[in-house]
Amino acid sequence: MSAPTPLADRMRPRRLEEVCGQRHLLADGKPLRAALCGGHLYSMVLWGPPGSGKTTLARIFADVMRAEFLQLSAISSGVKDIRAAVDVARANREQGRATVLFVDEVHRFNKSQQDGFLPHIEDGTLVFIGATTENPAFELNNALLSRLRVHVLKPLAGADIRAILSRAVDALAEESAGMPRVDDAAMDALTITAAGDARVALNLLETALQMQRGKTETIGAAEVQAMVDGPGARLDKQGDLYYDQISALHKSIRGSSPDAALYWLSRMLQGGMPPMYIARRLLRMASEDVGNADPRALEVALGAWDVYERLGTPEGELALAQAAVYLACCAKSNAVYQAFGAAWKDAEQSPGAAVPAHLRNAPTRLAKSMGHGADYRYAHNEEHGYSAGQEYFPRELGGRRYYKPVDRGLESRIRERLQFFAELDRKARGYNRRP
Repeated sequence: MSAPTPLADRMRPRRLEEVCGQRHLLADGKPLRAALCGGHLYSMVLWGPPGSGKTTLARIFADVMRAEFLQLSAISSGVKDIRAAVDVARANREQGRATVLFVDEVHRFNKSQQDGFLPHIEDGTLVFIGATTENPAFELNNALLSRLRVHVLKPLAGADIRAILSRAVDALAEESAGMPRVDDAAMDALTITAAGDARVALNLLETALQMQRGKTETIGAAEVQAMVDGPGARLDKQGDLYYDQISALHKSIRGSSPDAALYWLSRMLQGGMPPMYIARRLLRMASEDVGNADPRALEVALGAWDVYERLGTPEGELALAQAAVYLACCAKSNAVYQAFGAAWKDAEQSPGAAVPAHLRNAPTRLAKSMGHGADYRYAHNEEHGYSAGQEYFPRELGGRRYYKPVDRGLESRIRERLQFFAELDRKARGYNRRP
């Protein structure tokens, strides 16, 4: 006896009208919908997270175009499989029939395998639809990417997942009168745990029904939670979601939103992001976005890193949360970050600029005879502890000003101090003298 078809496959939509979500692509008037309705299917890449409908859409597109649907997986297929699919497409073309070749996980094909599709896309032998969870700009070679249109699929919203589950429950009720009822709390739990993945939602529903059949008349949230250890968070360490979430944390801290920072921190920790990576990024944020507006931010971030190394999970995670909240609430300044970038650029463009003679070291008589250190003024011996008018740049870079403190936090005081020194320089150099 063959194994039954999984619920997720049985519930796969067969028509565009049955698809939940992706309205930014499939709503009336959208370019992809218009192309399909006009019979103009083209080669494309569907880029989106698992369970967002990539395979389903490819199948529907083939049906709409009355084309034969061929499917390959880059995980298990090789050059031989590609050639066999192309042969089928050629035979179909001779008979006046179109072919849609769907390649799942297309980013796993190497460059030469990707290049193998190029001539067949160009001459119209087949319509190529690739599916990927990774950014095509990074994972597909330019030659293939230039021949495809990229459509971005979004994770399904909670309402979409709920609609898919309701449809499945209704269909199953018609198939079997003895099926347990699924209450609203269970539907909510399934929706949350699925995290935008329709396949996960349907697989969990099917498992719950199988486990509880004959044991209870109603499946509630407790029965759903018993199947999972926690929320269905996903965090592929090589994927875009990994970098999107750390970006969200960074921007929440930069934007002084401690609540959003805590949310993204929690998402990443639950999803499996290494806490030490988060600690490193918090330390970077303390320098890049807080800077001298609150130098204690570096100490807090470094302390959180040290605490986590000593305590580990879960106790050490609280220190990371404390650091994230502190950084979010700090006064912000990227003045040092900007200044360092500008100084780095000048250093790259003038690597041979000579050190002024008065700043050079003079450890020997020869060095002194050459004028090294001559006319250098020792700041500690001068009024205000500042050598007004003394130049510290190479001659060709004199007058540069990279660091511009903001009027926030400690930098407001630093700003006042530097303005005071600048006024002393102007007086010492005679810039304020009237003719």
